[in-house]
Amino acid sequence: MDLLDYRMIILNGSKRVCNDLEKMSNSQVKEIKNVRKISLFIAMSLDGYIADSRGGVDWLAGQENDQENIDVYSDFVKDIDTVLMGWNTYHQIVTELSPDKWVYDDFTTYVVTHNKHTSSDKIYFTGESPAELVKKLREGNGKDVWICGGANLIQQLVREDLIDCYYITVIPTILGSGIRLFEYTKHEIKLRLLSIQSYNGMTDLIYTRR
Repeated sequence: MDLLDYRMIILNGSKRVCNDLEKMSNSQVKEIKNVRKISLFIAMSLDGYIADSRGGVDWLAGQENDQENIDVYSDFVKDIDTVLMGWNTYHQIVTELSPDKWVYDDFTTYVVTHNKHTSSDKIYFTGESPAELVKKLREGNGKDVWICGGANLIQQLVREDLIDCYYITVIPTILGSGIRLFEYTKHEIKLRLLSIQSYNGMTDLIYTRR
């Protein structure tokens, strides 16, 4: 499976990605318009894993290989200009999923890592905590921010309740072990279901905070 297939799986689904403003109060709408949204887009197995025990993602597929998936990627990226990921996700992209081309060249990418690397115009390596970085990005200028992975980075942001929108595609596979999407949180986080859609055995669930 190449990176395009992977992105298609986690991004397929409803075009109403966290933009259901009609059901929100005026104050909520104003807040959303003035602050960049932080959105998690991820796929997980039926039992809650985002990678197998080896870190592999070759199981990310629907139940039939010959069925077409729904492409909403082009619509989604119109509202995104920044991608945030951890070192393991970055390393997997450049060494395994897309070693010959940086597929997020249209965005500004922040890679959270303690490893020392030289940043470029498009890719910034930072040792800043994910929570502090997201707070700065949220208050800055620009479009919305996509949390790409991996699990440790996501879990830190969930614990601080810094994710505005959860877009989770459930894959029809039970892994039994691997890297879990969710772990310990400080407190309960109540969500509101915005959209649900199923195709080719996969189910897209889109939630925002209540």
